Amino acid sequence: MSSIENQIIIRPIQPEDNSAIQFIIQNHLEKVGLDKPGTAYTDPYLGKLYEFYAAEPKGKYWVAVDKDSNSVIGGVGVAPFGEYEGVAELQKYYLLNEYQNRGIGRLLFEKALSYAQNNNYDSLYIETMDVLDKANHVYEHFGFKKLEKPLSGSEHGLMNRWFIKNI
Repeated sequence: MSSIENQIIIRPIQPEDNSAIQFIIQNHLEKVGLDKPGTAYTDPYLGKLYEFYAAEPKGKYWVAVDKDSNSVIGGVGVAPFGEYEGVAELQKYYLLNEYQNRGIGRLLFEKALSYAQNNNYDSLYIETMDVLDKANHVYEHFGFKKLEKPLSGSEHGLMNRWFIKNI
C-alpha cells in the first residue's frame, strides 16, 4: 500500500458530505471562470449528491477523505448517460488544489473506472472544458479518446471537450 493510501480514505458519499463536495466543486469552477450555467456549478442536484446517487440504481459517488483532518477533499461519480445503453458518464470529478499531484485523483479515477467495468458498462464518457488541463491529461493518460462533439443528450452545453473510453 502506498503512503498516500495510508493517508486517504475513498468511500461512498454520505449525506453529511453534500455541502463539502458542493463547496469543492463550486470553488474550483469559480477559480477557472466556470461559475455559470451550462456547468456543474448550477446543477440542481449539486447540494444533494448523496440523494441523487442513492436514487440512481446504476450510479455511485465516492469522496476522498483526509484521515488526519477527517475532511472531504474531493470526489467522483459514475451514472448512466442519457438513453445510451451501456454508456456511463464520469461525473463531478474534483479535488482540492492542495491535494492535487499526490495520486489521490488517480485513486478516485480508478475507483470510478472499476465500478463502471464491474457494472456492465461498455464505455465511460466525460464532458469537460479545455481550461481543465489537469483533468484532461488524466483522461488521456487513462486511454480516453477525444470526440469531435458531445454525445446527444448532453445537459452541459458550455462544455467544449468530450472524451470516451471503451471498457
